[in-house]
Amino acid sequence: MTMESFNEYQPLLIKEATDATQPKVPSKRLFLAACAAAIGGTFQYGYSISVINAPTAYVHDFINSTWKQRYQMNITQHGITLLWSTIVSIFTLGGLLGATIGGTMSVKLGRKGTLLANNMFALAAALLMGLSYLTGLFELLIVGRFLIGINAGIGLCVQSLYLGEIAPTSLRGSMGMATSIFITGGILTGQVMGLKEVLGKEELWPILLSTISIPAILQLLILPWFPESPRYLLIDKGDVEGCKKALRQLHSVHYCDIEFQEIEQEKNHLSGFKSIKPWELFADRSLRWQLLTVILLSAVQQLNGINAIYFYTDYVLKRSGISVDKIPYVTVGTGVCECFTALTCGMVIDALGRKVLITGGYILMSICCILFTLSLTFQDASPVLSYLSAVCVFGFILSFGLGPGGVTNILTTELFTQTSRPAAYMITGTVGWSSFFLIGMVFPFIVLELKQYCFLVFLVFCSSVAIYILLIVPETKNKTFLEIQNEFKSSRKRKDDTVDSPAGALLSTSI
Repeated sequence: MTMESFNEYQPLLIKEATDATQPKVPSKRLFLAACAAAIGGTFQYGYSISVINAPTAYVHDFINSTWKQRYQMNITQHGITLLWSTIVSIFTLGGLLGATIGGTMSVKLGRKGTLLANNMFALAAALLMGLSYLTGLFELLIVGRFLIGINAGIGLCVQSLYLGEIAPTSLRGSMGMATSIFITGGILTGQVMGLKEVLGKEELWPILLSTISIPAILQLLILPWFPESPRYLLIDKGDVEGCKKALRQLHSVHYCDIEFQEIEQEKNHLSGFKSIKPWELFADRSLRWQLLTVILLSAVQQLNGINAIYFYTDYVLKRSGISVDKIPYVTVGTGVCECFTALTCGMVIDALGRKVLITGGYILMSICCILFTLSLTFQDASPVLSYLSAVCVFGFILSFGLGPGGVTNILTTELFTQTSRPAAYMITGTVGWSSFFLIGMVFPFIVLELKQYCFLVFLVFCSSVAIYILLIVPETKNKTFLEIQNEFKSSRKRKDDTVDSPAGALLSTSI
């Protein structure tokens, strides 16, 4: 073999050697670092979403009694509904604000530093909501929900950044699924805490809402024992020794050299580039398809009907013959199902790949939308259809957890390199939270006008994004960030060459 041919094949030989020596399971310290980041991040987000549901009636009574004490008259039902809707929906506006500042904070304070600082919002929110009953100020509930929304917006953005950057290439999918696993774990924990046997009694609702401080306290106690993101240390801060030390702490000595070489290669590739702003990312044509992809996935993650399914759960379970006092326990069962699928997805994602799971998940959700529409339309024709509706609820939730619930955030990490990743998370976070707020405001009117046929709207979203992923998005399994970026560039170049060719020009003209 000549020297020229050896130089030609050297990168391939290095990659094959790297792939062969990549870890198959996370080290104990890496696993604990992921848990420490997630407990105050996406677990807090899931817990904050579900914990507010149990005390709904008690908060209504508190608002009415407070209003009567202040103004010597009962508040109207419309007024209670408006105030309760504000308490619930202000969370999404806080999340929107958190998403817009999370990327900037992660560059200034680091990934770990931002996660630690973010807990101040959760502690302040817990204090305000806990004092609302004692002070007779329901306004504190609104402010508290806004603050915990900011916490959730920052946590969703920065935790995904941190996990994606501390994980080795071979485990990036499994580590990234911690986002979905801890969201579903937080939702399930909130549902359990809201049961009457725990903190779901009327006199305990202020304490129930104050329990959002527990994940924040746990993260403040545990996360400082783990290092900052090695990629952030080397690429953003130029701290070679700090990066090597962090890699030794997170990975075994055998693997840390491999990871350092990959990070150093990315650093050299990005030499002279600084972290870009969101508006600069929009102007970068080389990242156009990556940005379009993550914006679409983030929007559809909220608009795919999962929130509608949760809205319909009580109604469907009642029509299935389940008694009202048993419905909270069956709802906990839906949380268990979602946790199970998130765990399953985490175990198989690095074997099956991202594309298979997210495409398959949306296809199954499309099928459930069709069956759910049919079962609700002909509900009175046969008792069997009532049970089919209940099966569709569980099937839809399982399909969401199988792919779309967790893979979306992983793709946002993998489709961008270090300098563009924080801006990408700011954009996708803004899109996701805006979509969350939009569906919360518009969905009741969609149901009012279309009734059970509202799921045909979600069918369009689910099926369309499945086709888009199938045709446009490459598989990112076991690929470095640079390899994924180069694959998008190659794909774009092939499309440009096709358009520039005589046949492509003729086709373009005829169209």
